[in-house]
Amino acid sequence: MKILVIPDVHLKPELFDLASARLKEGAAQKAVCLMDIPDDWGQEFNISLYEKTLDRAVSFSKEHPDTLWCWGNHDTSYLWQMPETGYSKFAQFTVTYKLDRLKSGLPSLDHIAFVHRVDNVLFVHGGLTEQFVNDHVDKDKRTDADRVIRAVNKLPPEVMWEDGSPIWHRPQYESAPMYKEGTLTQVVGHTPVREVSKKGSVISCDVFSTDRAGNNIGNCRLTVVDTVTGEFTLL
Repeated sequence: MKILVIPDVHLKPELFDLASARLKEGAAQKAVCLMDIPDDWGQEFNISLYEKTLDRAVSFSKEHPDTLWCWGNHDTSYLWQMPETGYSKFAQFTVTYKLDRLKSGLPSLDHIAFVHRVDNVLFVHGGLTEQFVNDHVDKDKRTDADRVIRAVNKLPPEVMWEDGSPIWHRPQYESAPMYKEGTLTQVVGHTPVREVSKKGSVISCDVFSTDRAGNNIGNCRLTVVDTVTGEFTLL
């Protein structure tokens, strides 16, 4: 299957417009959003932009109901009331209310989770490591990827907020072995990169994020991943 990846959004509603246009052109069969929908540098008081972006996420989910959504640290920050960089206390109600609208409007709760698997590819905001699985999944489940994913997706906030969790891990900078490395490809966001690239079994896609001055860090290219081969193409 060909899947279009929507990387970290961070208050850029135009990302959904771009993705929707590409899907309608037939570039991929469906999309996966790596989320981090709220927050960006210096936007804490720009509540209208929070509203516009989250409303666009909801409308995108209606246009493309088979889209899968991967919780990010900035999304869960509001749901769990665990402030971090960029968090806006002024947007707290807006974010939680509209994320609930997004979630409740999906065809099933299985469409939004920390980790999704499609064929030979895992989609996850930060990355799923072997160590995290060993620490938090029963030994008799660890070799079965689907059982591992179900277990990880049920873990509580205090576990998922740990540095090495799937919403926080940064495989671009850390050498920890990834879960089923060499067997499953992982598609991740979370860490801004200049261009989409594959290192080992990890495809890094966060190319729309900006620096503090508002300059693009990456080249702003959408990615389509082949879930059978684990290879990607740029749009």
